[in-house]
Amino acid sequence: MTTDAASPAPSLHPQGLAALEQRLARDLECLGWPARAWMPVRTHGGEPVLDVAIIGAGQAGLAAAAALAQQGIRAVVFDRAPAGSEGPWATTARMETLRSPKELTGPALGLPALTFRAWFEAQFGSQAWGAMDKIPRLQWMDYLRWYRRVMNVDVRNDTAVTGIQPLPDAAMVRLELRMPAGAQQVLARRVVLATGRDGLGGPAVPAFVNALPRSQWAHSSDEMDYGRLAGLRVGVVGAGSSAMDSAATALEAGARSVELLIRRPDLPRVNKSKGAGVPGLTQGHYDLPDAFKWRIRHYINVANVPPPHGSTLRVSRYPNAFFNFGCPVLAVEPQGAAMRVATPRGDFVFDFLIVSTGFKIDWRSRPEFDAIASHVRTWKDRFVPAPGDEDQELADSPDLGPVFEFRGRTAGQCPGLDRIHCFCYPAALSHGTVSGDIPAISDGARRLASGMASLFYREDFEQHFANLEAYSEPELFGDEWVPAPPPSERG
Repeated sequence: MTTDAASPAPSLHPQGLAALEQRLARDLECLGWPARAWMPVRTHGGEPVLDVAIIGAGQAGLAAAAALAQQGIRAVVFDRAPAGSEGPWATTARMETLRSPKELTGPALGLPALTFRAWFEAQFGSQAWGAMDKIPRLQWMDYLRWYRRVMNVDVRNDTAVTGIQPLPDAAMVRLELRMPAGAQQVLARRVVLATGRDGLGGPAVPAFVNALPRSQWAHSSDEMDYGRLAGLRVGVVGAGSSAMDSAATALEAGARSVELLIRRPDLPRVNKSKGAGVPGLTQGHYDLPDAFKWRIRHYINVANVPPPHGSTLRVSRYPNAFFNFGCPVLAVEPQGAAMRVATPRGDFVFDFLIVSTGFKIDWRSRPEFDAIASHVRTWKDRFVPAPGDEDQELADSPDLGPVFEFRGRTAGQCPGLDRIHCFCYPAALSHGTVSGDIPAISDGARRLASGMASLFYREDFEQHFANLEAYSEPELFGDEWVPAPPPSERG
């Protein structure tokens, strides 16, 4: 098991985890999970066709696959990372602990024995659970590795998806894959994009870094050895959670100084998104009027999410960390082996710059979507906000159907587009935050799985009706009774 400084010591009683796994297996057996297979087996040109292909084996992809199994639908999950390194937790995330409260049940899908708490207490006990403030980041990754194993999720690692092409005449989608053995194609009736925070794009990189060689700057989402920052003057642009995590990691690696360049005059104090986390919104967001959806998401975007209390203290405890407010970057220019960064509060000289500027939807940065990108209907095609409420992130968000499916910008131009389902962060405006964040990921996965079951049944209705007509298992055999004679013939 991978642990970090905030994790408890490994359990001396590993049989506690074995007992939990027996309990979970019994729960799954009682629930008939996975459900019996009912989907017709499909082939095309002699090639097998998957029911569902899921791209991404992070928590969203795992939860989606497990929820589909409950519906008796087979899913295969593809992930470009090596086994055990899916998602950001063991690679690009740098927080010490998760930001979510430890009590949230995450991807457990209503199964108590599948929760992080049950997994943790089975190994470390209830006293350790009570003493823990938030879940250590690397321990969450350990939990997801366990989740994958006990839920028997079929994951194909080291496999990058390089192309997605709907095949409308065949009612399926072709995936182009790159794996260590070479290129390959697979066919699936439906595809789920469980591709995370940057699921339809990538990092939002400000133009001012173009003045620098790539060796002198990084985005906070980049994989990087922070040990290279020892003894350097480091600038961090931004003040969100990832900015604090990057600043703290640089300081812990021995940076000479870290200057946070913060555009706002102060840090936000309240996480408004927490105030939105009620069941009524989780279950009802999709059915809200467009104006209400935009109003909620735009308000949260404008209010901004503050960095966690612990993450901020992790930075401020260093005397060589400096919080510079009202300090947007005006210009950057190389200065020998260093750089000069101009701001309204004066110039700074840095050896290295970290930009923590979030993510954006950017189809051009994802060539695997080339065949569909220009056809996807977005919210700017659907809704015009009131003056002053414009929001580029929301405008670029895909306008999704009730099962997270893409819709076409122009009817008939990309048939089969609706066989691709967007189960990642850009779904937030259409469905709420049920497709990536820990609090409601189970709700989203169950919505996706139940919706897909309905779509598949309707699509295969004639075959299912034929199965109904052909069904012949008797309940009665005719020898369970003796026909009574008419009353007049009875003695």
